[in-house]
Order: sequence, then structure tokens, then C-alpha cells
Amino acid sequence: GARELLMKALGADLRCLDAHALLGYLEFDRSPERAIAHYELGVRIGELSVPVGFDGLIVWGRIYNRPFLRCLHGYGLCLWRLSRALEASRVFQRILSMNPNDLHQGVRFCLDDIQQGGRWPETHEGDEATRPRRPGASASSHGDS
Repeated sequence: GARELLMKALGADLRCLDAHALLGYLEFDRSPERAIAHYELGVRIGELSVPVGFDGLIVWGRIYNRPFLRCLHGYGLCLWRLSRALEASRVFQRILSMNPNDLHQGVRFCLDDIQQGGRWPETHEGDEATRPRRPGASASSHGDS
């Protein structure tokens, strides 16, 4: 039922980035190939609101920034999981440039892991840092407080 509700929300407004993030989240464990499509669509729509060459901050502390950051994070995790570590590294670096405190995402840990070995950490499947951020999850359930 969740997918149906999310698709209905997107039918009403395709710009609902949290719906894209949640659809990616729902697919992440079973199919990173399907999840990445949802996350990438959310990223591309979100980028329409960011000026070309933007080098400012999009911090987690501002609630309306979170859907875009969630989509970017999920997109980066999917890239990494699909053995596209270099692309994932670029996405994580981008997130850190916009949200340098790395609140609630743990991107710096993912980036460090990629720089150490580059491979998706199959042995860390349950780690919070290697899971997408679920919209509406409590603040203490992911990354730093």
C-alpha cells in the first residue's frame, strides 16, 4: 500500500522529493538498480532548484533541505553498491560540501570506506551509515545528532 500512496503523491506533484526518497528506500535492500532510479529522479528534480555552479550550504538543520539530501545520500549508496565507487565518492563529497557537519547521514564514514577499499561493505549490511535515511525516522537513528 505504501508504494501506491507514494505514486499517488507523485501523480499530484512530481516534485515531492520525499516520495522519491521513500520509493528508493523501499527498493534499496532488494534492488539497488530500481532504487537508484527513484533516488536519481529525486536528485535531478531537486537540482532544478539549485543554481548552476552552486557552492553554498544545504544543511540538514533546515527541514526543507532534507528530502534533497536524502535523495543524494541514497543515490550515492546505490552507486557504491553497484560497484560505481568513484561516482559514489563524488556524490558523497558533494553532500559534504553542502552539509559539512554531516548531520544524520554519516556520509563521511561512507567516503572514508570508499577511499580505504572502494567496495560495498557486504559485511556491514546492517550498519546505519550504509543505509539510506528513511524520511520521518527519529533524529537519533542515523548519523550524528
